[in-house]
Amino acid sequence: MNNISKFNYQVLSDEQIRFYQEYGYLKVGFTLTSRGMEEMLAECMEAWKAEKLDFDPDKTWLQNALLVDIHKRSNLVKEFYFDGPIVDMMVQLIGPNIKAATSQLTFKMRGNTKSFDWHQDNGYGELDPYNTISALTALEDVDEENGCLRIIPGSHKEGQVVVNPMSEKKKRQQDVSISLEVDESKAISVPMKAGETLIFHCWTLHQSRGNFSETRDRRILFMRYADADAVEVYNDRKPRLGRLVRGTSIFPEVESFEAGLYSQERK
Repeated sequence: MNNISKFNYQVLSDEQIRFYQEYGYLKVGFTLTSRGMEEMLAECMEAWKAEKLDFDPDKTWLQNALLVDIHKRSNLVKEFYFDGPIVDMMVQLIGPNIKAATSQLTFKMRGNTKSFDWHQDNGYGELDPYNTISALTALEDVDEENGCLRIIPGSHKEGQVVVNPMSEKKKRQQDVSISLEVDESKAISVPMKAGETLIFHCWTLHQSRGNFSETRDRRILFMRYADADAVEVYNDRKPRLGRLVRGTSIFPEVESFEAGLYSQERK
């Protein structure tokens, strides 16, 4: 059963689609209602506190900022990720066959003043075809003080930036972060209200500064969507595994991935 009272479903206008295609990003507005926002934040914080505490300067940025596969820890995130309003937008922007590629919390708790350097999301997980989209949903108000996203509009038109021949597997093992040199005079900040969602192309250059607020955290739900037949370039072009949320895939392992578990839980 869809959480209609918790999600704001919408259809992108032709103007919004043109904006996304031209600038490589789009703030789509509120995808969560106030009720949905309250319940999702509660579920996400329960999952976060089960593994992490406050910011710890002795831990890595991964340990302080990320909690992966949050859809396996929050029922509301799971439905939002697999069957929420963003999925319909992905069909409009990517095509009829869509899979869910990543879900995680990207938090900067107060005290975490570390910047996340300029990068493309496809630099951390290069998928082909190159139309993968990241979606950031703010779980509270985010602005320049507590580390909102900064973007270079139109940078997706430059294509994939080759950073390092090191494989993705080695990057993850060594906790390496990407740091690209960009013309920051072209950058804009993208503040969001709690419940709003920002989407951007896998080649769009972006970064976030640290959280310098003494009273507020910066909590964001990150989800990534790909063409159902997208493959991992860094992994011998094997199919990226992820729940098929719309249409079909040529890969049986994608067709069946998490399908039984999800359909059973939704009954």
